Amino acid sequence: MGKSNLLKRYIKDMFSADEKSTIGVEFATKIVELGEGKRIKAQIWDTAGQERYRAITNAYYRRALGAMLLYDVASQQSFDHVEQWLTELREHASRNVVVMLVGNKTDLGDRKVATEEGQRFADAEGLLFMETSALSGDNVERAFLSILEAVNEQVALTDPEDTNQLPNTSLNLSHPQKSNGCCQ
Repeated sequence: MGKSNLLKRYIKDMFSADEKSTIGVEFATKIVELGEGKRIKAQIWDTAGQERYRAITNAYYRRALGAMLLYDVASQQSFDHVEQWLTELREHASRNVVVMLVGNKTDLGDRKVATEEGQRFADAEGLLFMETSALSGDNVERAFLSILEAVNEQVALTDPEDTNQLPNTSLNLSHPQKSNGCCQ
């Protein structure tokens, strides 16, 4: 449930406590200013975390320039599944994909995953890292801007001739959930 609300907070500055689990894939776009007059159109794919949708969601990794892997800071189990999702992402995505690990739901008082644990994993795997709260909005804008800036830098390194003023940047939001399909 955290991915959809994180995306809704970023795109519409809204939160819905009764948000349903994503079935298949949801999609949103946003024009983003990255500084120095650079504008991009971020295409953000919110993919289902349940096992039964994996064949569908894997197809969305192929063309993604960036990916956010979310876990719930109040659920050790969701953090434990991050490594599996990262492996799957790396198997299906471009080798240049920029990945950010996001610990969500920092507003909850019953934290099970310490910030340092998430940061250590991200550092070991070469990932960007941030903690957010879709409920309060803490760090949501900052997380998306950080990954979009990193994607923009990566694109400039791999294609310095690209002078398109409004390139499309695809992000994929993934959220490790229990493999039996239960929701968090």
